[in-house]
Amino acid sequence: MDTPAKSDQPAVASEHAQPSPELVERLQGYRNQIGILRRNLSTVIRGKDDTIDILMTALFAGGSILMEDVPGVGKTTLAKALSRSLDAEFRRIQFTPDLLPSDILGSSIYNAGEATFTFKKGPIFCSVLLADEINRASPRTQSALLEAMSEGQVTIEGVRHHLPQPFLVLATQNPVDFHGTYPLPEAQLDRFLVQLAVGYPDPEMEIEILYDRMVTRPIDELEPVLKLDDVRDIQNAIRHVRLDRSIAAYIVELVGKTREHELLKLGVSPRGSLMFFRAVQAAAFLAGRDHVQPDDVQRMASHVLAHRLVLTPKAKYAGVSKPQIIEEIVALQAIPA
Repeated sequence: MDTPAKSDQPAVASEHAQPSPELVERLQGYRNQIGILRRNLSTVIRGKDDTIDILMTALFAGGSILMEDVPGVGKTTLAKALSRSLDAEFRRIQFTPDLLPSDILGSSIYNAGEATFTFKKGPIFCSVLLADEINRASPRTQSALLEAMSEGQVTIEGVRHHLPQPFLVLATQNPVDFHGTYPLPEAQLDRFLVQLAVGYPDPEMEIEILYDRMVTRPIDELEPVLKLDDVRDIQNAIRHVRLDRSIAAYIVELVGKTREHELLKLGVSPRGSLMFFRAVQAAAFLAGRDHVQPDDVQRMASHVLAHRLVLTPKAKYAGVSKPQIIEEIVALQAIPA
C-alpha cells in the first residue's frame, strides 16, 4: 500500500509579507528557461500568445487545464508541445464512449502461480496526462479523474495510490453540441483551474503554418526546458508572491457576485476562489513582478471563473454566455486603489 507523502507545499505568504531576497533570486533564475518554454510553445502554435500565457499560468499555479474548441485548431498539439518541453513522463488517453475507469486508473490482476493479486497501474500514473476529447467518454469514466485532480492520488479497491508530483491534467474537449459528446459535470469542471480556447489562426498566420509544415513538424524539434523539480520549485515559490488584502477582498467580491447573479443557478465555489488566488499569483510572476496587481485579477477572471458557472434557462434562452457574465461583473466592480 502506498503511504501518504509528506507535503512540500509551503504556507501562502501573509498579505504583508515581503518576498525574501533568496526568493526573488530563485524566481529570477528561472526567467531564461521560462522564456525558452514560451518560445517552444509559440513555434508550435503560431499567433496565440495569450493562449500560451494562460497555459503557462495554470502550469505554474499547479492547476489543470481544459481546452475547448472545434477539432483541428491545435488543442492536442499544444498539450503535446508542453509535455515535450518538460522533462516529465507523458501519457495520452483517447477518451471514447467505451472507455472504462479501470482503463485510466488500473486494476488488480490475479497471479495464478502465486495465488495473489498484483496491481497494474493505469496511464494516469504519470506527471503530464493528456485527456484527449474527454467529453466523448461517459460521465462515470470522466469522474475517474476527480480524486486525482483534487488530491494527487487515486483510491482503487480501498487502497490509496499517490501520483507523481507535480501532476498535471491537460484535457481537450469538443463543443457540447458536437455529435457523441457528454457535458462534463459541474464537479469535474470545478477541478480545472482554467478553461481556454485556441481558436482559428488569422489568414496570414495560417499561411505561415502551411509553410512551416512543408518539410518538418516543429513539435518534433522541441527539447525539454524544465525538469519536474524546477516546475515544483517555481510552483512553491509562487505561493509567496505578495497579494495585498485589498486584492484578496477584490477576488472575494467578484466571486460573491456570481453567487447572487440573477442569470446564474450556480456561482463560483470556495475551491474556485482559492484557484483564482493562485492563478493571479502565477500571472503576476509571469509578468515579471513579485506582487499581484488588479489587472492580474481582471485578466484571469474569465479564464478561471467562467467554466464554473451554471446558467439559468432564462440566460440560455437569451443567448447570454458565461464569459459575458464574468466580464460584466468585472466591469461593474470597483477596482482597489
